[in-house]
Amino acid sequence: MSLIASNTDWRSASVFGLAVATLVGAAAQDRYVPAAEITRDNVGRLEKAWTYRTGEAEPRFATRKPTSFETTPIVIDGTMYLNTPLGRVIALDAASGRERWVFDPEIARDVRYGDFASRGVAAWVDTSVAAGSPCRLRIFETTAQSQLFALDARDGRPCRDFAGGGPIDLTKGLRIPPFEQQAYSMTSPPIVVNGVVVTGSSIADNSRPSPVSGEVRGFDARTGQLKWSWDPIPQDPADPAYGEWRGSLGVKTGGANAWSSLAADAERDLVFIPTGSAAPDYYGAMRLGNNRYANSLVALKASTGRVVWSFQTIHHDLWDYDNASPPALATITRNGSRIAVVAQANKNGMLYVVDRDTGRPVFPVEERAVPKSAIPLEEAAPTQPFTTGIAPLSPHRFGVDEVWGITEADRAACRTAIAPLRNDGIFTPPDVKGTLVLPSNIGGAHWGGVAIDLQREIAIVPVNRVAAMVQLIPREGFNLAETKAKEDRLGDDYEYNMMQGTPYVMRRRLLLAPSKLPCTPPPFGTLVAVDLKTGGRKWEVPLGVFLAPFGPEMASKIQPDWGSPNLGGAIVTSGGLVFIGAALDSRLHAYDVETGREVWHATLPASAKATPTSFQLPSGEQFVAVAVGGGGAWGMSDHVVAFHLRK
Repeated sequence: MSLIASNTDWRSASVFGLAVATLVGAAAQDRYVPAAEITRDNVGRLEKAWTYRTGEAEPRFATRKPTSFETTPIVIDGTMYLNTPLGRVIALDAASGRERWVFDPEIARDVRYGDFASRGVAAWVDTSVAAGSPCRLRIFETTAQSQLFALDARDGRPCRDFAGGGPIDLTKGLRIPPFEQQAYSMTSPPIVVNGVVVTGSSIADNSRPSPVSGEVRGFDARTGQLKWSWDPIPQDPADPAYGEWRGSLGVKTGGANAWSSLAADAERDLVFIPTGSAAPDYYGAMRLGNNRYANSLVALKASTGRVVWSFQTIHHDLWDYDNASPPALATITRNGSRIAVVAQANKNGMLYVVDRDTGRPVFPVEERAVPKSAIPLEEAAPTQPFTTGIAPLSPHRFGVDEVWGITEADRAACRTAIAPLRNDGIFTPPDVKGTLVLPSNIGGAHWGGVAIDLQREIAIVPVNRVAAMVQLIPREGFNLAETKAKEDRLGDDYEYNMMQGTPYVMRRRLLLAPSKLPCTPPPFGTLVAVDLKTGGRKWEVPLGVFLAPFGPEMASKIQPDWGSPNLGGAIVTSGGLVFIGAALDSRLHAYDVETGREVWHATLPASAKATPTSFQLPSGEQFVAVAVGGGGAWGMSDHVVAFHLRK
């Protein structure tokens, strides 16, 4: 039986002409692997089985903007399928890592795509096609160049009956077309449910009020014909959310796209869409109102694209608090009853669990008053939805008196930077004098998402505990070069977004000391386990070690219980193990799912800014594999590394 843990939901059965694994529905995104050869008792025997390199770290694959290798491979009938930031799809022998075929879409490499990454592929079995025929098993991928391909899983050739044998150009047919090529791309895999391929998008949402629209679309998996399109910014006055978009642009603004992975329930014919902020992220005076469907978990009919229900996690987002995490499906026990749920983590550090049929919270959520905005014409939402049945996964407040530093010089620099910022706790709106933001724009919970032990009913979430600042600078008289020359140097430089068409320029940065350690106290990143039967915290442990980007002298001072900022997800196996890379320590870690105790780790060629996968071959041998090399502080690499038990 071949098992995977992320992009497609597989269960054992011998149908559809597949010998050892079968696609029975769309992705549940639970990241649970029902394989148990590797256990808490023998995990110490894990050793490297094979390594494969894509070659994209070599000069011949040079790009204008650095790439990030974040794929989560899927395994079907002993073949591993993965993709690269350049859109190349690669098939490997899962037991040996030997290359079987490579498909190269030859995307443009001189474009500075917003997030130059791709996190995986999807698969679908066409049951109308005879066993052994071309394109019975199809591999779907989307590229940074906004293309959708259907490939024959046997040889990687494009399926001739899908879109005429070529790609679908996903930039076509949008309400607001991209103003430049790099403003619109794909980073997450499509999802296939009941013969429909559903795609989201990644957009440059903080560049201007209307950079591009964020439609979610469903295509026929056989032909590529567009079946439906859903705009998260409602265009129909009869839609109940239409009145929640006011201001000079209102429903004519852009963004609110779904750039994370999607989830689906084939039996219910539902696809679950995690949306982000409408554009621009930090200035909402042109899109007043709660902006429903943005920053929401939305259930659509997979066959039609019709909205069934929606649950908004952030009203009128001003903090870049996207639903970056994929929704995760599970069935949990509450008050003696079994309930089908969707778990959605948000950058705000909260985990929302809602009924899969209705979208109503299963654990209590209450609206609480939050600070008002001081920006002219801005109307911050008066309340935000706080989870009360599940405690926040990361801190929501941080004051000057809590500043941390490895030296007094670090602490003094952090206090100087933080003292003038507006700081009224979470949901303090952006301000011209600067605002402290905790959790930061990277999360809280982030795109690594939620893994669920379906048997023990435990949710595992990697989180960050690092603060940031954001500032709105009046555009009148603003000169970028002069501003940069005058700015103070606390850690890394500011990121500037010009927010064309608004009265302000936005700048932001993580609050790091001159040593590049955070101003917030450790642990800087943790792995959190939530008991889904009660909503209580089961355990929380530091995640990884903050080794990059320091030299040997500073690295020797880093303590292992400080944890690490992290990006990447976890998987859970029925052997009672949580596997995750994500941290800045070039390691793959294994934790005991019941206690949080680290029971194993292995050194990788670079850090793994990706979600691992695990699979089991017909022989019963179980593997764990991970893509390595997320770029930047995670290191540049092009490795896939697989582990198995030492014989």
